[in-house]
Amino acid sequence: MNPVVLYVVRHGAIISIAGKAYIGQTEAPLSEEGVEQAWALREWLADVPFTRIVSSDLSRSRRTAKIIAGQRTCPLEAFPQLREIHLGDWEGFTFEEIRERFPDDYAARGRDIENWRPPGGESFADCRARVQGALDRILAGSQGNILVVGHAGVNRLILCSALGIPVRNLHSIGQDYGCVNILGFGTGRTRVQLMNYTPLPSPRAESTSRVCREQANIRREVALHP
Repeated sequence: MNPVVLYVVRHGAIISIAGKAYIGQTEAPLSEEGVEQAWALREWLADVPFTRIVSSDLSRSRRTAKIIAGQRTCPLEAFPQLREIHLGDWEGFTFEEIRERFPDDYAARGRDIENWRPPGGESFADCRARVQGALDRILAGSQGNILVVGHAGVNRLILCSALGIPVRNLHSIGQDYGCVNILGFGTGRTRVQLMNYTPLPSPRAESTSRVCREQANIRREVALHP
């Protein structure tokens, strides 16, 4: 396999409903904060020459990818296989509503987060299989820097594979809105170079601020130690 560096991004914040909810594959547009986060990613990644730009086909990921892409000429490739985990009949309900309506199912999922499926939905094992299949196709024959804009669950599964972490522990991996992870793929090895880093917008009147210098230093470290 040719050397590849994946920049795996989580989409920006979405317009939320009351309480924490199971969104999964439900369409949810970016909020104003989410758009700002996408623009911060665009600034931070401005100098990266991407050979491919791919994303989940859900609108929150596609819009984030389009903002980051800017004036780059490589087309955006939308992959349905990179969608967030499908939560079936649980989609749209808050955590509290599911806990109250289906306490036994809620507890069963907590005991076996990897393999338990909500009615009409996927387990994380199912999701991992389709995401890995998409990732294998993306990596095959590719080289250089590739932008992948996914979701919290999808990105965690990619990182679980890269780090050798059991899927049952995926929620121990932070994936904040608008974060970036950098993974290097070489001959026979995968190296996680950066994880769950959330760029901040560059202050308009303070281009030499500490924040900007810190971001430049992180990029420099990644370039020096691929």
